[in-house]
Amino acid sequence: MTTIEDESAWYAGFEGASRFWVGPLDQVAAEAWRTREREPLAAILVFDGRTGAVVDIDLRGTERDVLNRYEEPVPEPTKRGRPRLGVVAREVTLLPRHWEWLARQPGGASTTLRRLVENSLRADAAAGNARERTAAAYRFMSAIAGDFAGFEEAARALFAGDRLGLEEQMSAWPVDVREQVLDFWDGAKVSWTDRLR
Repeated sequence: MTTIEDESAWYAGFEGASRFWVGPLDQVAAEAWRTREREPLAAILVFDGRTGAVVDIDLRGTERDVLNRYEEPVPEPTKRGRPRLGVVAREVTLLPRHWEWLARQPGGASTTLRRLVENSLRADAAAGNARERTAAAYRFMSAIAGDFAGFEEAARALFAGDRLGLEEQMSAWPVDVREQVLDFWDGAKVSWTDRLR
């Protein structure tokens, strides 16, 4: 797995238990269209790389139609100058000792309160991310491996945070499915060219 720097959305396309493409939705959809052209009865599933949810894709028309349907819009150029921060003034009620403590902090009360809130948001996000990654892995597992041997035990290991147990229960599963479950577990952002057949 290769980590990428951006936060772009990514998707994984599967034909049965074989991963055929990982990348932006337009590229995955186009490869799904090509797969369907080669094998009209192919069981194709596309998964959202952030949530593990199955994404319905419309493969009607030509390959160009499919690409156009799912291409990301080109972002507008950014304007020059300082960005608007969107600061909102509201009343905060604190005890006198809280105001005294805030007054002693570098940058003043507003800066200190913003810093405290940002630190708390980051801590909450880290805990939330772990839950979201587990949920994404489970959604993917349920959709593609729900009838595989060891699924129930693998799900229990997943929710228990037991990576070794999860890997052990998945050992007989197809390699692409195992790797994708672990990608969700790790919150991986993968290179578009990684693990293509």
